[in-house]
Amino acid sequence: MKKILFCTAILGLVMSSAAAEAKGCIKGAIIGGIAGHYAGHGKVGAVAGCVIGRQQANKADRERGAQQQQRGPQRDENGRI
Repeated sequence: MKKILFCTAILGLVMSSAAAEAKGCIKGAIIGGIAGHYAGHGKVGAVAGCVIGRQQANKADRERGAQQQQRGPQRDENGRI
């Protein structure tokens, strides 16, 4: 049962995006794998850590984008956009 769940989770991660971005995933997978190892579920912890890490990276990107929109366009030293 665990093997089926693990394979399904991995397949879902692989198929979720055409261009895979590792931003947040690697860090989350390492932390989740370590935590999962101590709980007896290292692989599941790594997959969950990757998913959570990626979600947090996307959230941070959205917040940065919103802050840049609020500031308006960036101007150079001559006042040009």
